[in-house]
Amino acid sequence: MNIMANYRHRLIWVPSVVGIIVLAIIVGTSSELHATSGITEQFRILYPGNGTRFDFVLQYVSDFAFVLAEKLTLYNVILCGVLFLATYFIQRQLFTPYELVRNFGDVGYITDGRNKKEVANEIRKRRRAGDVPPVYPNGWFSVLRSWELKQGEVKYVSALGTELAVYRGENGQAYIVDAYCPHLGANLGVGGIVKGDCIECPFHGWIFRGSDGKCVDIPYTQKVPSFAKTKAWKCVEVNGEIMLWFHAEGEEPDWFPPEIEGIKNGELKYHGFTEHYVNAHIEEIPENGADVAHLYHLHTPFLAAGRDLRYQFTWVWQWIKHVWDGGWTQDEDNKHIGILTLDHSIAAFGRTVPLTTLRARAHQIGPGLCHLNIDHSAFGYSVLVQTVTPVEPLVQKLVHCIYTNRRVPRPLAKIFMWVERVQIERDLMIWNHKMFLSKPLLMKEDSTINKHRKWYSQFYSKNSPRYTSRKEGMDW
Repeated sequence: MNIMANYRHRLIWVPSVVGIIVLAIIVGTSSELHATSGITEQFRILYPGNGTRFDFVLQYVSDFAFVLAEKLTLYNVILCGVLFLATYFIQRQLFTPYELVRNFGDVGYITDGRNKKEVANEIRKRRRAGDVPPVYPNGWFSVLRSWELKQGEVKYVSALGTELAVYRGENGQAYIVDAYCPHLGANLGVGGIVKGDCIECPFHGWIFRGSDGKCVDIPYTQKVPSFAKTKAWKCVEVNGEIMLWFHAEGEEPDWFPPEIEGIKNGELKYHGFTEHYVNAHIEEIPENGADVAHLYHLHTPFLAAGRDLRYQFTWVWQWIKHVWDGGWTQDEDNKHIGILTLDHSIAAFGRTVPLTTLRARAHQIGPGLCHLNIDHSAFGYSVLVQTVTPVEPLVQKLVHCIYTNRRVPRPLAKIFMWVERVQIERDLMIWNHKMFLSKPLLMKEDSTINKHRKWYSQFYSKNSPRYTSRKEGMDW
């Protein structure tokens, strides 16, 4: 159920314990600790003992407290504080997963000193959206990560143009129902109470079953009518993600998100995630995989050049660059899967830098899920799980989670995530400002873009919601 929870515990107590141990050593090594204090004598009068363990502990504790009061100098306090901070920093680098959330407006905009969110909303309103396809394609979408939903907990989630109540039943299973109670519209995701595999409305106590949405109890009536029900969304929990099935025509799923065996059996270790909000149509993001030519320009400058497109092409970093080669095709056996093959290395002064060569194979599974499988000659196999979920018609929640084999130390995995983050944030600056062109001017070398659009069109249907107003939605 909670795949990532075991790796997410931040061991904040580690620095505290180290500080206490150091303080104990400072005081404990004092010869005065072995002297009998007046405090100890008082304890012996109150709690007489004949050399018992309890008597010894009382004596030692009282002596320690007495000497601590004398030895707790400013120097020792500063020393323990420095050790605490140093241990905390080392602990975060070695043990804590890389977990970063970029809120709407944080990156990908030129603010010139103005408020980030105001700039993001201003661009979102005035930018020409273009002739965009339907905004909510049919498929599986992540609504929460598994560790975000504890047993018996309820979360209110807005996604895909609808409001949802996501909860984990007492049986450990995740359920998703419409947020608004069909009785008088109370929000089940705000104050709803989990009861077994059901959720109780906080307004009048109506109880709805998560598996089918049927109302199973109304406190003030003896018989529950058969038409008393809410919508229950089909969901699965796989690879640490709670995923919802969305289909504009109400059709049942004809494919499911594949389970990554290494995550299931523990061979792959979770090392963190990044979360970004993208001001663009959802199709723009996976289309990047088919747009191989953009790799040769946008992602060629070395990472140290940063994410700001205005400065990354500086002459300072011309001597070192990323080298890419790749291609996109459709899976012949599974029509809902597209495949990107990618080779990467870093070249300095025209020579390949050792240990920078890797081969990646990305499976774009439906409109909102991608598994990037990475093979490295020295560090072995890793997986980057990418999910894209529309939170507004033209605002997407983009999440990357990394899992590596256990030979990869956490600091190195965090470097991998930092590399991925910088490259994604370069894309963000493009996505946040571009217009979707339904009839782009393409060269023959861009043929995979048209192939990708044709492939992606299978996830739209007759009643797929369309974008109607460029000012639709609310400010963030």
